[in-house]
Amino acid sequence: MDEGRLPTSLYVDAVLKQCEIDFIPYYVLQKGEHASGVILAKLNALDGTAALRMQQRDFMTGQLGWTDALSEDKVEEAKADEYIARSKQRDPDLWVIEFESRDLINPFEKAG
Repeated sequence: MDEGRLPTSLYVDAVLKQCEIDFIPYYVLQKGEHASGVILAKLNALDGTAALRMQQRDFMTGQLGWTDALSEDKVEEAKADEYIARSKQRDPDLWVIEFESRDLINPFEKAG
C-alpha cells in the first residue's frame, strides 16, 4: 500500500456514503482487496449503454487517476458487462461498482 493512501475499502465506503446522501443508486458487483484493490466503475446510462472507468496509475507521477477502460466513452451495456466478467476472472482483487448515471458522471472522480 502506498504511504499516505487510504485503503481502497475506506475510499469506496466514503464515496458510496456520499452516493446515498445524493440519492445515486449503486451496486457493489465485486468487493476487491481491502487495502489496495483497483476500482472499476460501471456508469449505467439506463438506456442500454454504459461507460467503464478504471483507476490507473500515472507512471510519471505515481498518482492514481481515472481512464476509460474501453477505447470508447460509451458502449452497449452488454459489451461493458463482458469486459467486467473478464476483468473479474483476471483480477480477484478488483472492486467493481455499478452506478445509475444518465449523465455518465463517475462519483469517484467527482469526489476528487
